[in-house]
Amino acid sequence: MAEIKCPNCGKVFQVDEAGYAQILQQVRDAEFKRQLDEQRALMEQREAAAVEAARAKAEEALRAEVAKLSSQLEQTQAAAKVQQATAEKSAQERLAQAQDAAAQKLAVAQRESAEQLAQRDASIARLTEQLRAQEEKAKGAQELAVTRATVERDRRLVELQSQVQEVSAKKDQEIAVLNQRLVEQEKYKDQEIRDRDDEIERIKNQRSRLSVKLIGETLEQHCESEFNKVRMMAFPRAEFHKDNDVVDGSKGDYVFRECDESGTEIVSIMFDMKNEDDNSVNRKRNEDHFAKLDRDRRNKHCEYAVLVSTLEPESELYNAGIVDVSYRYPKMYVVRPQFFLPIISLLRNAGLNAVSARRELAEVRQQNLDVTNFEEKLEKFKQGFGHNYEQASKRFSEAIEQIDKSIASLQKVKESLTKSENQLRLANDKAEDLTIRRLTRGNKTMKAAFEEAAQARVGEGSVGQEAAPAAHDAGDPANAVEPDSVE
Repeated sequence: MAEIKCPNCGKVFQVDEAGYAQILQQVRDAEFKRQLDEQRALMEQREAAAVEAARAKAEEALRAEVAKLSSQLEQTQAAAKVQQATAEKSAQERLAQAQDAAAQKLAVAQRESAEQLAQRDASIARLTEQLRAQEEKAKGAQELAVTRATVERDRRLVELQSQVQEVSAKKDQEIAVLNQRLVEQEKYKDQEIRDRDDEIERIKNQRSRLSVKLIGETLEQHCESEFNKVRMMAFPRAEFHKDNDVVDGSKGDYVFRECDESGTEIVSIMFDMKNEDDNSVNRKRNEDHFAKLDRDRRNKHCEYAVLVSTLEPESELYNAGIVDVSYRYPKMYVVRPQFFLPIISLLRNAGLNAVSARRELAEVRQQNLDVTNFEEKLEKFKQGFGHNYEQASKRFSEAIEQIDKSIASLQKVKESLTKSENQLRLANDKAEDLTIRRLTRGNKTMKAAFEEAAQARVGEGSVGQEAAPAAHDAGDPANAVEPDSVE
């Protein structure tokens, strides 16, 4: 069993080897997951850059096509105006010539007869008809030139709209691919968050069950129940019973005694259990019970005294593990409830070593050996016991620190995944807000081209009806959307 200290409440609870190995595996996987998140962020940046480059390329092509079309339209209109002006000038010159000729003939006609006058009138009518025919021909040529220019402009507009739709379809396809990737990443991220939340919840529930167990039962009942679980397996010849003998007006809570097969006492411990409700007003310290516990130990002739306490739950000293307070009272220790069985095992093993040492001492005395050898062995035993205790305490503290770091790391991973989710959601919102209208907003050249196309369709009636609605929607200020920034 491994022991874990909760960084929030300071409680220490036990975790089986499988659970402990799983937590350590998660800590080792933290670095790998961090690198995976970095690769995922780099991939998202590259995809965003590719989308931005494709969009910029489409906008540039669109601007070039609009500029080319506008130039061709201006050239066509200029040629039509020149042709119209030439036709009007030619008609005016011919009319002037005809008028001059008519005036001359009229002067002659005054001197001629009525028949000649009639002939002159017919000639004037014929010339006038020819002039009118020439004017109609020039007007028809002008209208034909304008019609051809309009048809060419409409054809170019249709081609341009087709290119715009192709670019839009390509952009929509790329956005769909990116959205699919984002959905997959969100699923993976959500699963990771659920796994982390389940692990944290499991640890919290385990701690909660332990706390409820210690508070719901009395501490004495808890310790007795824990001892009875391992009595026949670990302490078959031990006695653990309530201290009901009052000596000098005082008695302890429990007495532990164990003897070997020959009846020699291995170890004896006087226990005192102190529990306190979290809502208690009059809180006491562990030191307040040391004097009574030492007195009970002496009265019952016990070798050791152990205070099993939940007092001072925020104390780093008592939460660290087994605390030796022999600097206040000899052979006295303070432990939390989860170290109740470990302290019995440690003191019992020390007692076994002491019994073995006493037996060796008896044999040495029987063999008239030098007492110095016994003292050296006894000193070696004390040093070995102290070294083993220090190593056990050190490893316990290291394990607690590792568990604290693991919990802190899991919390940081959860925060990072939550921030990543917000960034992905913002990116998705921006991608959904991206439209062709927003891309072409603020482009004066394209807006002017659409307005001219709309005016031409109004004048022509049925010419270019398929392209007119799109041009009207793009150029009509009433349908324009307020400009905003496209991030």
